[in-house]
Amino acid sequence: MSDTNALAAWLRLTLIPGIGGETQRKLLAAFGLPEAIFAASRLEVRRVVGDRADLLFDTDATDAIARSLEWAEQPGQTILTLADPDYPPALLEIADPPSLLYVRGTPDLLNRRGLALVGSRNATPQGAQTAENFARHLAARGLCIVSGLALGIDAAAHRGALAASGDTVAVIGTGADRIYPARNKELALAIAERGAIVSEFPLGTPAVAHNFPRRNRIISGLARGVLVVEAAPDSGSLITARLAAEQGRDVFAIPGSIHSPVARGCHKLIKQGAKLVETANDILEELGEDFLLSSRAPAVSAPPTDASPLLTALGYAPCSLDELVERTGQSADTLLPELLTLELGGLVAPLPGNRYQRLAQ
Repeated sequence: MSDTNALAAWLRLTLIPGIGGETQRKLLAAFGLPEAIFAASRLEVRRVVGDRADLLFDTDATDAIARSLEWAEQPGQTILTLADPDYPPALLEIADPPSLLYVRGTPDLLNRRGLALVGSRNATPQGAQTAENFARHLAARGLCIVSGLALGIDAAAHRGALAASGDTVAVIGTGADRIYPARNKELALAIAERGAIVSEFPLGTPAVAHNFPRRNRIISGLARGVLVVEAAPDSGSLITARLAAEQGRDVFAIPGSIHSPVARGCHKLIKQGAKLVETANDILEELGEDFLLSSRAPAVSAPPTDASPLLTALGYAPCSLDELVERTGQSADTLLPELLTLELGGLVAPLPGNRYQRLAQ
């Protein structure tokens, strides 16, 4: 990481109100590192950014800089700069990489092959379970699951990755010293301990609505592709998908019922060219990641064959869990893990209303 003086200069550049990312990039392009910016004269800086130069020279950010340096000295807390060799190269490919990243947890995870998994905050129980299942399976295959720590699909994605003892990164829209929403506090602490929480916003930044769409470019930027599980037509997840396409990432979407409001955003993406996904293997094959069999234990056992008694009981017509309990004489708690294995193996698809459909093979 940068030495203290260099990091202090980066912090000064980014902590001055009114000096946003575009202005920062203009200054860095003109002068190089932040230390050279502040060593230049006011007139020289004015030639690059006009009156905004006055903000650089007249604003005292000493206290904020000191707080940030103190934060970065604590175990498990890091500040990465654009000049840092550990800065994630995937973000250097996007048009507007953040000048600083505040990281709680393991910074190396920002350099792993990742898949962003996002969706509705108001997820259906089935949607949340689907997101968790996909994340669990893909994390067990070696992909780092990237999401935004929001309620609903995001939280389910992080939980799935953690359940597989896999890697997960949460990109947040507040300062890295804050947890939002508060209901995800326990999950956030688990991610900080076993994964990474990352933010470009200064410490202490509260939850402000316009910051969340801005953080979405980092979610997509860190990943090889973006999977949308459930989304309304005006969902912020569609912003992430659009940014992913602009960044040259793959966009995937899981279809749902034509009657479900949270499926319409996914259907919209599919109409626009997103890849329709039915199983986790669809994503692995598209990304060419079949070789990513990690050394960690797989999250689920190998899919049963067509000779599975459960598949026989299921038949080919949609069937509810209660009907399967009656047909097999087994409890729901016994059936659900096998149904999950069948689903991840591409043999069964979940349907609305806690129903399941056998897929033709």
